[in-house]
Amino acid sequence: MTNSVAIRPIPAFNDNYIWCLNAGTQAAVVDPGDAAPVLAFLEQQNLTLSAILVTHHHFDHVDGIAALLARWPQATVYGPDNGVESIEHRLSDGDQISVFDLTFSVLAVPGHTLDHIAYFCEPEVGEPILFCGDTLFAGGCGRIFEGTPPQMKASLEKLARLPASTAVYCAHEYTLANLNFALAAEPGNTALQARFEKDSQSREQGIPTVPSKIDVELATNPFLRSHSPELQQRVIEHGKLDKPTETEIFTALRQWKNEF
Repeated sequence: MTNSVAIRPIPAFNDNYIWCLNAGTQAAVVDPGDAAPVLAFLEQQNLTLSAILVTHHHFDHVDGIAALLARWPQATVYGPDNGVESIEHRLSDGDQISVFDLTFSVLAVPGHTLDHIAYFCEPEVGEPILFCGDTLFAGGCGRIFEGTPPQMKASLEKLARLPASTAVYCAHEYTLANLNFALAAEPGNTALQARFEKDSQSREQGIPTVPSKIDVELATNPFLRSHSPELQQRVIEHGKLDKPTETEIFTALRQWKNEF
């Protein structure tokens, strides 16, 4: 959140978050897979939709766009060059866009899908902001549907190099399931144990566990911790590996998570 722009979650489906940015009476939304909750939220708040940001082509991130444009045809749609017809401004790594008084840099982060991008902003006032779709999750990362494990590892490392205070706005409430797996992979991580307790309490109260922060992810997210000796040993034992590289550790870790 900045002094001039508020960021709020709009729950959708079972566990999606559609992020809404608003400044005054204007709003932008990120990854609107379902139009109905967005329409209801914006009408309730008396907001006019002026922009839509898309991270990748999966249905639960794009299927609401057409209905939102039917209601607000002047809204500008930004996203990757992925064949989604409603995307007006097609973005690549290094591009920049302006949303209200915020300037977002576009980061290519393939792995979950080949077209996946993220949006990063360092405002003059307030914490840095990252909208990362399904690449980096709180305590985890997205499944690798189209890319390769080395691509996903490189994308996560790119995000891990952002400022430690960056607020990580991912697109799903997967945190407790992710942390359960993280504890299996690195049970001696005391920061992870404390995070699991804190986030469990938040969910019991119906409070979102996101946004997270980059420094929290570096300390507790197993997919950013291939260097951890404990995690390495656990993955080696689970996968029956022999002298693996960090990329092989990451690949085996993602496969373990798929089966967890």
